[in-house]
Amino acid sequence: MVMFLRMLARLPLSWIHAAGAALGWLVYWSSPTYAARLKENLYRSGVCADATACAALLKRAVAEAGRGVAELIAVWFGTDDKIVSLAQCDNWEVVEAARRGGQGVIFLTPHIGCFEIAAMYIAQRLPITVLYRPPRLRWVEPLMIAGRSRWQATVAPANLRGVRMFYKTLQRGGAVGLLPDQAPGVGEGAWADFFGRPAYTMTLVGRLQKATGAALIMTFAKRLPHGQGYQIHFEQIQFEALDETALNRAIENVVRRCPEQYLWSYNRYKVPVGAEAPPAPREERRERGEE
Repeated sequence: MVMFLRMLARLPLSWIHAAGAALGWLVYWSSPTYAARLKENLYRSGVCADATACAALLKRAVAEAGRGVAELIAVWFGTDDKIVSLAQCDNWEVVEAARRGGQGVIFLTPHIGCFEIAAMYIAQRLPITVLYRPPRLRWVEPLMIAGRSRWQATVAPANLRGVRMFYKTLQRGGAVGLLPDQAPGVGEGAWADFFGRPAYTMTLVGRLQKATGAALIMTFAKRLPHGQGYQIHFEQIQFEALDETALNRAIENVVRRCPEQYLWSYNRYKVPVGAEAPPAPREERRERGEE
């Protein structure tokens, strides 16, 4: 299996993305649940002006979601030289400036663009510990770990052991990376609006930052057209009081820059088993005069 995937990784990225776009539409048309969630999350987000604009954006989002899956072949199984050639960045100095303070750095990489290659770009330049959640398909896990454990990257499971690894890394002034819009388990999050709807949002980022004083850097790897690779952007974000609402606003700002590449199919608004019921959506609260 690995040898076959490594062979596929030799193909031009434009070919892999073309196959991925077709895959995106195949999944969209064959899974009503997937299609309904993607469409609802996109249309209710408010990122497009009207229904016509949303319909056009939906078409691009379906294809981009497929590209995001297919490109894992190139990113996880491509040669080091090929991966290096795919990523470009024009503001690495943001990271260097944040590290000069001597504190740790928390890289926040939402489900947008090629978030996998962003961590690899960082790992080529400094050690980083990245959080991962074991996939439902158990046979995928060793492939995921192998693909993400390159250069100076270390993977940490999304459990108590992984959180401890994060604290220790940041206390030493190191760097960690995570997906800030990943839905946490019960007891690990709080309800906060995300594009106007309550989303169970992880509290880990705020706890880490408060305990260690780490710098927060939003990271986004934009997928370039025609298989040209990825443009990585870093932006240090600062809050007077970092809470889940502020975190979601920061993620929204990134998504609005390139909404077609956000993973709208992700079940961001699910209610974890055992969690308290979410509050009403923002528009309903406004109608009742609660905001």
